[in-house]
Amino acid sequence: MERYRYQAVANGLRTDHPIPDLPFVDDAHIPVDNPQGIQAVGRHPGGETWGRQDRVREGGWVAFTTDPRRHDLSWCVRWHPDHGRSVILYRDDDASFVHMTYWGPALLYRAGGYWWDGDGWYRPAQVWDAAGETYVRRSVPGATTVSAADLLAGGGDAARGQVFAVADVDADTGRVDPARLVAPWLNELACWAGYRSEGARPLAACVVRVAAPELTGDELVSQAELAAIGGIAASTLRAYLARGEGDVPLPQASVGGRSVWSRPVAEDWAEQRRRSDDGVRETIQATRGDATQPPGIIDVWNRYVRIFMTGLWENPNRRRRWALRWRSEAAVRDIAEDLGWSVAADLTGERLVPMADLSITIRCAILDEFTTGRELDESSTVVVEGYKPTFYGINRPIAGMLDWLIRHRPTLAASTIASVIGEAERRGIPRPVSEESIRTALSLDGTLDADSYQAFLERVLTPVDS
Repeated sequence: MERYRYQAVANGLRTDHPIPDLPFVDDAHIPVDNPQGIQAVGRHPGGETWGRQDRVREGGWVAFTTDPRRHDLSWCVRWHPDHGRSVILYRDDDASFVHMTYWGPALLYRAGGYWWDGDGWYRPAQVWDAAGETYVRRSVPGATTVSAADLLAGGGDAARGQVFAVADVDADTGRVDPARLVAPWLNELACWAGYRSEGARPLAACVVRVAAPELTGDELVSQAELAAIGGIAASTLRAYLARGEGDVPLPQASVGGRSVWSRPVAEDWAEQRRRSDDGVRETIQATRGDATQPPGIIDVWNRYVRIFMTGLWENPNRRRRWALRWRSEAAVRDIAEDLGWSVAADLTGERLVPMADLSITIRCAILDEFTTGRELDESSTVVVEGYKPTFYGINRPIAGMLDWLIRHRPTLAASTIASVIGEAERRGIPRPVSEESIRTALSLDGTLDADSYQAFLERVLTPVDS
């Protein structure tokens, strides 16, 4: 499931799950009960509109169409046989992306990406499980679903609410003119409830928002605190937000016009930053002068500096060929440094070592070791009651090549390990066994210190669910 980042414009009048604080727009001209019909509204060869419908693995269907009257807006509908439908108006440019987010388990999103699957609430999907090729699901402790019935129990005057036409939505801001929103949203909700048909989903089953301890005021953090939790300067975070970079999560609320985030969401973001390519690279690095590179690259650089220095300076016959003004050790060392870096830089590509091929070779070799280990367990004539393997041995040369890849290309090593774990799991080998096998092999046959491996593997192996 992709992280949800698209801002809705308005609720459709026939939605079962209204988004708080958004106006209600008449959707009578859209066949919200018929996915093929929704698709047909927008599909016209050579036109400016588009529509699509798809079945969803988790149940039901999802469809969208460009509004026939407003080509800058689109209707997105998600229907589930047990949990009803969401009918939401978006900018047309966002509709296809929103459509794809609903292919996953999420039925609706609230509070800056918190999502509901019909049974429970989960935090915004941020931490990527590379082996499973999906985002980690982290449930929200103490989450409570707030329904339309819950809110309307506290009041709401339907006579003071209003329903807008799609023509009322401002083309530039993507919202109804604030001057026309004269009633509190609770009155808008009461007005929507008044339009519900007799057989419509009960108001107590119409989800409006989520309430949870981690969304209360004392668990919300400011932009400056978010930056501190993420380990970056406040100015860097401001630049990320201004340029749409850094995968900064959507805020959970706005307090006094300032965005705030729940602390667990901020911590998940910081964790994903640590597990990113840059974060993995930080754990395996060395410094030579002003250059910071993986230690294997620095080792190659140093080796070739020595080789070239010997050939250019320490060989008496070759040394006599130098012009008088270059006859100094420092001058020759500068050249040797440059030549050495030329060779070391080749390791970042495919010219010196075919890194991609090496990655696949290591992957296949480790999987073969796992298969051999499992076969030995299954063929053993000694049966120990309750025995379950905690790891399989990996031969020293194979472990050594994995260590070499970690030292020279840590990000490629991370993806190789994830691929091994994922494929091993598909072959019936539990993740804990695969992960402990890799930890053990590196601790026995690797050349880096234990702290470096621990920091690296914390950012590479399976994230904790909660």
